[in-house]
Amino acid sequence: MAAVLGISAHYHDAAAALVVDGRIVAAMQEERFSRIKNDPSLPRRAARACLALGNIAAADLDAVVFYENPYAKLERVVVSLAREYPRSFRQFSPALGGQLGSKLWVLDQIADMLGVERRIVRFVEHHESHAACAFLCSPYADAAVLTVDGVGEAATTALWRGEGSSLRCLGAIDFPHSLGLLYAAFTAYLGFEVNEGEYKVMGLAAHGRPRYRDELSRVLRLEADGSFTLEPRFFAHATDTDVGFSPALEALLGPRRPPGRPFDLDSNEDDRRCADVAASLQVATEEALLGLARAARERTGATALCLAGGVALNALANARLAREAGFERVFVPPAAGDAGGALGAALLGSRDLGDPRPAPLATAALGEPFDTGAAVDLARALGLAALPVADASAAAAARIAAGKVVALCRGRFEFGPRALGQRSLLADATRAESRDRLNRVIKQREPFRPFAPSVTAAAAAALFVGAPNDMTPFMTTVCRIDPGRAATLPAVVHVDGTARVQTVTEPSAPDLAPILAALERETGVPVVLNTSLNGAGEPIVAGPVEALAFFLQHPVDALVVGDALIERSPA
Repeated sequence: MAAVLGISAHYHDAAAALVVDGRIVAAMQEERFSRIKNDPSLPRRAARACLALGNIAAADLDAVVFYENPYAKLERVVVSLAREYPRSFRQFSPALGGQLGSKLWVLDQIADMLGVERRIVRFVEHHESHAACAFLCSPYADAAVLTVDGVGEAATTALWRGEGSSLRCLGAIDFPHSLGLLYAAFTAYLGFEVNEGEYKVMGLAAHGRPRYRDELSRVLRLEADGSFTLEPRFFAHATDTDVGFSPALEALLGPRRPPGRPFDLDSNEDDRRCADVAASLQVATEEALLGLARAARERTGATALCLAGGVALNALANARLAREAGFERVFVPPAAGDAGGALGAALLGSRDLGDPRPAPLATAALGEPFDTGAAVDLARALGLAALPVADASAAAAARIAAGKVVALCRGRFEFGPRALGQRSLLADATRAESRDRLNRVIKQREPFRPFAPSVTAAAAAALFVGAPNDMTPFMTTVCRIDPGRAATLPAVVHVDGTARVQTVTEPSAPDLAPILAALERETGVPVVLNTSLNGAGEPIVAGPVEALAFFLQHPVDALVVGDALIERSPA
């Protein structure tokens, strides 16, 4: 038996993943345990949880694989800072200190963390780990693979050919030319937190017009061969890593939006300008990705495309690639960003030890199981009535149909940034007030951000154009709603007529499928509004303590934990 643990850490979204005999056993982000959003630290608790689920002792591991080359990373940081010196003077000391400290010695740290021999700990290249997560989890035997993110060791974008279990790199674009860093800089410019607010920029884009597209063409130049370059004077990667953009960008587009200011897209002219900037950025990003994908199609001749890296979480762009890039099928894994690099690293280690390629990823429920007994005991200790019910799915569906908001904690939590029916907030998709209540009272987030629908795969085609497809089980793309159905699902359709659809089957979402079946019996509509079970600035709930804390702190109507139902007492 070959057992391989993959690790990502020290930048953002640290994770661990366990592969045994070519089978994906577990994959989890450290943030779910530490309760620190996008926690970058060594994934001690996630690694322990993965090993426990696999019933594997650390001493029995055949390999531990880190998701990037720390020595090449150091070289790139030193060279880029030196090129910008003396402008990079302020960043030189902290950047070099970080690299020469914990990051350079990460392989030794991992060996110490696990108590294993250093000889079994190794690394793979950053973009290769992304490529493996995308291709080796996909249902394709042959595919073009694009990895697009901020920056790995030096590469920001790479093209791969995947065949069987092999991956061959066909070319790369290096730092500082990066679609991930472009999007991050604009995320900061628009007043959002980098590595967290990119989803907000996508939501905001639908409310704007791309009237700054000509200005963006001066920032991002698209080449005839499908590649791209960034104009350096608009960025500040070596001088201001907090925001990533220079005063030249503000001179081009206007002043940055102050962080934290409430949005008013109806009457605030500057907010409308920012929405137009977001729309222009989204179009520019989509066109850059289309150029890359079309070049990949021409160069490889493949009919399928896999995508990974942080930029692959841009669901709007993924939908456009599926429509226009010339591929018959497109796949994006549920954890396309750095967390997924841990899984990719584990898969590469497993492959190199001679294990077979894993079966296509069927579900994102790869985390720690929910402890229903502990949740019920804790609820009762807190004075809450936790009642066993004969059919918890039917009980949840009845309350959703009545207009209530139900929190759901069942089974193993999801790997990646999306709640897919194991740690979810569920509400009636046919009521606009569901969206308004969740945004304003429960999630306390920007009013322009959309909510996603979960729908049975059998009913999806009648409601959403292009669904189901290879991305919809993991909510990594958007689909246009059938124009005749838009008015029937107001809580989950964005202003641009799209929805980030999750298509549900029993294998892909075993804890959500029976709720949708019960909801269809109750209302005739097998669709539910599904959003992540977490408060503002918090990671998604993992276990009983966080689930009960959320229930006590937020005005949801009911909490389903396994086969038990917790409801609020009447006032």
